[in-house]
Amino acid sequence: MADDKASLPECRGDLNCELSRFTFAFDHLRNETMVLDITATPARAAGPLAAVRTEDINAGRFVLRTLRRSDAGLIGHYTADKRLAEATQSIPHPLPPVAAEAFVARATSAEAIGLHWVMDGTETGLPEVLGILSLKPMEGQRAKGGQSEVAYWVAPMFWNTGFASEAVRALIEANPLRDQTYFAEVFQDNPGLARVLTNAGFQYLGDAESFSVARGARVPTWTYTLKLSGGR
Repeated sequence: MADDKASLPECRGDLNCELSRFTFAFDHLRNETMVLDITATPARAAGPLAAVRTEDINAGRFVLRTLRRSDAGLIGHYTADKRLAEATQSIPHPLPPVAAEAFVARATSAEAIGLHWVMDGTETGLPEVLGILSLKPMEGQRAKGGQSEVAYWVAPMFWNTGFASEAVRALIEANPLRDQTYFAEVFQDNPGLARVLTNAGFQYLGDAESFSVARGARVPTWTYTLKLSGGR
């Protein structure tokens, strides 16, 4: 595997080249993860948010859909990247074995707090997993809505493609929990994630700090908020 990887070209931001690298890597990854259930049937949750989880959201070049057990392989492949892990609060680095499988199991369980969608580009010829978008109610009343926290990541090979912006804008338009307010928090050393929010209409709220598991330290953050129309 190391020799094959070493022979891959440097893409230097070329999306077509990156997709070729992705196809090569995925073929190897699929061979290494046959222990996973790779059926196309989504894992459905039975909790109070189950009806919302089953609804796809059209985001233009991709759809936001519920997670499947078969997503764990690519999620694990992407989140093992140190650059991605350090851009999030909760993804550890190095990534523990079966961490992606555990994430999918939690996200699709009846006890899941919040909603999680995969950015799936198969309908437009893009990979099946481009990133993850999450929405977590802040009141602890999972079915009521009101105020929710938005979080997202896109695989490093798809950075600077606009996917994160399209996902956030589609979520705002759909407002699946009929929330009144969204909040989001990004690390201050990642201004690109902040631009995703401000371009979608989020307003700066203040500075704070949050712990990054991958970095093993508290990191300065910017907090943003968005007032929504059509909320409860």
